[in-house]
Amino acid sequence: MKNLTIRLETEKDYRAVENVTREAFWNQNVPGCDEHYLVHKMRTHADFLPELAFVLEKDGEIIGNIMYTKTRLVDERGNEKQILTFGPISVLPAYQRQGYGKMLIEHSFAKAAALGYDTIVIFGNPDNYVARGFKSSKKYNVCLEGDVFPSALLVKELRAGVLDGRRWYFCESPVGECCADEDGVAAFDATFPPKEKAWQPSQEEFYIHSHSAMVR
Repeated sequence: MKNLTIRLETEKDYRAVENVTREAFWNQNVPGCDEHYLVHKMRTHADFLPELAFVLEKDGEIIGNIMYTKTRLVDERGNEKQILTFGPISVLPAYQRQGYGKMLIEHSFAKAAALGYDTIVIFGNPDNYVARGFKSSKKYNVCLEGDVFPSALLVKELRAGVLDGRRWYFCESPVGECCADEDGVAAFDATFPPKEKAWQPSQEEFYIHSHSAMVR
């Protein structure tokens, strides 16, 4: 792990980060991807946290990044708790499964805790995140409206015991709604070199995880 630097993203990094995100997600969840468009739009959203937007450089090249947004939990009495969610987290395909994503995550956890945040909730593949301390949302009594516990809804306490067992409802940031603009996604993607959209097995895995939930 030589010649590595983790630092905050700057404006001059924007295009490189968007390209890293596109390369990392292309054909992974669906044919093509829209995560690079999300990154592009996220930076101007009120929930975006530039103080937790990190890039990972190797030999001066950006090979990975992670971005955070504010979100919240609401209990059954209407009390709100501000928390974090991250994503996308991206690593160039040539550097995946080599510990770089772990480095970004652990670095950002430490910085988030130092800023006073104590809880992170994400939607993700449990295979990728349980080793980083994430657990099923059901273990923390965190669910979606309608008392739904998606299998992909994962919770990480940055400070043990801050979620006290009461029922919490996760209220996701609306930042991701930009990806419903298919024309906007297509127009933005057209500014990058062309890539072929294709099916691969990871897309079925994504579908299963994103449509699965646990019974009470």
